[in-house]
Amino acid sequence: MNRNRLLMIGFIALVMGAGVSFLVYHNLQGGREKAAPGEDVFVATDDLQVGTKIEDKDIKYAHFPSSVLPAGVFHRRDKLIGRGVIQPIFRGEWMLSSKLAGENAGYGLPSLIPPGMRAVSVRVNDTSSVSGFVLPGTRVDVLLTGEPQGSNQTQTTTVLENVAVLANGTRLERAAGGGEPVSASVITLLVSPDDAQKLTLASNQGRIQLALRNPLDTRQQDLMAARADLLYKGVPEPVRPAAPRPKVKPVAAPAPAVVPNAPFTIEIYKGTKLEKDSF
Repeated sequence: MNRNRLLMIGFIALVMGAGVSFLVYHNLQGGREKAAPGEDVFVATDDLQVGTKIEDKDIKYAHFPSSVLPAGVFHRRDKLIGRGVIQPIFRGEWMLSSKLAGENAGYGLPSLIPPGMRAVSVRVNDTSSVSGFVLPGTRVDVLLTGEPQGSNQTQTTTVLENVAVLANGTRLERAAGGGEPVSASVITLLVSPDDAQKLTLASNQGRIQLALRNPLDTRQQDLMAARADLLYKGVPEPVRPAAPRPKVKPVAAPAPAVVPNAPFTIEIYKGTKLEKDSF
């Protein structure tokens, strides 16, 4: 009898303890939510590469405290669907307006072109594309080698400097390794409308070469064109024959005019004495 009573009292105490613990936990959670209210925002369900079109499967809601949310998050699904990714977005990362193309701007390569700029593709090979190291996001100089009109010497000149690379073939971003070369026959560059004309003309005037540069080096250099004859030291320049001078016919001096009956004077010295006789 005493044993059953003790078991009953222990059971009741256990139930009361559990109830008190639940109430305390609930109150603590309620106080925490009131202290830091949260919001439901969209995050990426998987890694999203540059040029990806946002679909419904690519996003989901997640709850975060309002104090930690950056500017540009999205609360509405219709503001995301169909937008293009212009910067890599990783799984679980907030969907931010700064990493997406504008509304109705499309996706893929067109979404990467800022207003007022143009994307122009040039044909290259392993040599002219720096052995495949010209990757999206790198910067290059464009060199042209050819023979200018009116010259019989091959020359190389820098047509454009510090140009951004948009795509390597059909790739819009670097590989996961980041530094491995990717060979492609076409490189797409981001240029202004004026530079787009120069680049198109240069690609039809001679051979295009891309010079890879450090993205931190933004200096512009005024370079003279390199000529073939300046590459060889110690070779004298060819001597061109002087142009023949035109022959000038000698012209006889006119005879002095003779005035009839003009008087003339003769001077005669006698010792130190001068005498003049006029006729």
